[in-house]
Parts: sequence; structure tokens; C-alpha cells
Amino acid sequence: MAESAACPPVFQLGRPRYDQGSFLGRLRHFVDIIDPSTLFVSERRLKECIQLLDDFKHGTLPPGVTDGQLWEAQKVKQAIIHPDTGEEIFMPFRMSGYVPFGTPIVIGLLLPNQTVVSTIIWQWLNQSHNACVNFANRNATKPTPMSKFLQGYAGAVTSAVSIAVGLNVLIQKANKLSPATRMIIQRLVPFPAVACANICNVGLMRHNELSEGISVLDTNGNVVGSSKIAARQAIMETAFTRVVLPMPIFVLPPIIMSYLERLRFLRSNRRLLLPVHSLVCLVTFSLSLPLAISLFPQMSQIDVSLVEPEIALATDCKVLTYNKGL
Repeated sequence: MAESAACPPVFQLGRPRYDQGSFLGRLRHFVDIIDPSTLFVSERRLKECIQLLDDFKHGTLPPGVTDGQLWEAQKVKQAIIHPDTGEEIFMPFRMSGYVPFGTPIVIGLLLPNQTVVSTIIWQWLNQSHNACVNFANRNATKPTPMSKFLQGYAGAVTSAVSIAVGLNVLIQKANKLSPATRMIIQRLVPFPAVACANICNVGLMRHNELSEGISVLDTNGNVVGSSKIAARQAIMETAFTRVVLPMPIFVLPPIIMSYLERLRFLRSNRRLLLPVHSLVCLVTFSLSLPLAISLFPQMSQIDVSLVEPEIALATDCKVLTYNKGL
């Protein structure tokens, strides 16, 4: 349903403001979730938002509070508080902090003329950040042992570094390539390395969900059971998102920069290359993140006929909901 800025829809606690059945609705929803301005919300403001939502829930809302204020309060809470644990997510690992804290790492990964050491350092930093973001935004309906986190972290870093270093070595040995072609291909190396590592990262970091299952909810928000099938679907959706996300980030900037570097202005002002490179990475990252995570709704659904028989027998609902994670 369309809305205007002056007339927001009637507030529904715990429900998304925008239609999650359409890509555009999910995009508008996640633009709110990753809004960097929520990083600057004070503890006092956060408590006010939580209190306002609690007042709404218990029917004690002060007079004069508008739907717009309630939607804004829910936006702030969703950006900062984990939906399963009810705890604050550490600022650098919130989805609203993914672009501000991740862009410097992306810039480092895409710098030209990388050495083996610099490749290892930037891939390690990238996967360390990704691992923490994955863990902080996981489905937390089941506890995850720290040993599982460390296994996932080690696997992701090892896969990223191995692929990136291996591809760089192959490119250096490709004598038939011209220097210009070699540089362009070398700049594209981070994408396959990061994409493969992201799959490993999500799979290993959330492997515990496959053995324990995740909570599935009925239409009233009540937990029906723990489903390993829903967990597998949640991880597959998240992993697919994490492959799509780095595609424009690590493919477009090298192509754009290879063109910009030939411009007379930048050739005569080489000191501007890094700022321009940084700006290209920031813009690409900012546009790619909401598009990628909007592929699937955070609160995804699964047909009850697809889950475990014991769960299907425990409910009359035809569709169950689960937190996919981000």
C-alpha cells in the first residue's frame, strides 16, 4: 500500500512499515535498518523509543503520539537491538555500521599493486569484520558456543587468504598478459576470494543452527518448534545475499577506476587518485548493501508442509515465520 511522507500507515508493533512481499518494500525497509544516522542515537533516545513502544504494547500511550513517531521509534530499536536477544548490537557490527566501518577495508582490498603481505592483511581484516557482523546479526534463538564462532572465523579467513594469494600468484606467472591487463585482472581478484569466503563465513559461523534448528513462529508470534529445515533455508538465503553483495563492490570500482585513471585531469593530479578511489568505493558500497539484503525479507516464511512432521502437527497455520538473520 502506497504512503506519503505526510501520512504514514497505521502503526503495527513488530510489523515492517513497508510491504515485505515486494522488493521495493523490502528495499525501503532495509534502507531504514542500515541508516547510518542511527549510529548517533543516544542511550537516552534509545530508552525513550523502547518505552514508547512498550507503552503502545500495554495500551498506555501518552496522548498526541503519532503513527510517524511510533514508526521512527521502531526504526531506532530495530537498528540497534537484536530481535532475538533483546540486547544492543555493538556499533561497528550493526547493519547500519556496515558501510561506514567496512568501506576503509574495501578501499584497502581494491588498492592496486598488492603484495602478498598486504593481500593477507586486507583479506584478514575483511573476514574478521564479516565474521563479527554475521555473529552479531545471526538468528540467536539458540545459543552458539564460542568454539563454533572461532571455527567459522578461522575457516573464513583461511579460505579468503588462500584464494586471494593463489589467484595473485597465478596472475603474476601469466607472462602472456600485458601489464595493463594484468593490473585490471589483479584488481578483480578480491571478488572471487571474498565471495567464496563469505559463503564459508556464513556457513561456518552459523553451522550450529543446522544441528540445533531455529525457532519457527505461527501467525500470532508464538514459537511452534525448532526447525533444521528452516535453518538450512535461512543460511542459504543469507549466503546467497553475501555472494551478491560483493559483486558490484569489487567489480565496478576497478572498472570505473581503470577508466578514470586515463583522464588527463587525474593523470596530472595523481594525489587525487586515492580520494577518488575511496569515493567510488563508498558510493558503490552504499548502493549495493540495501539492494543485496533486500533480496529476501529478514522475517522469512516457510510453508508448513516443508518443515519437520512434528512441527507441522503442532500447528494449524499453513505458513510459519523465522528470523533469517542478516
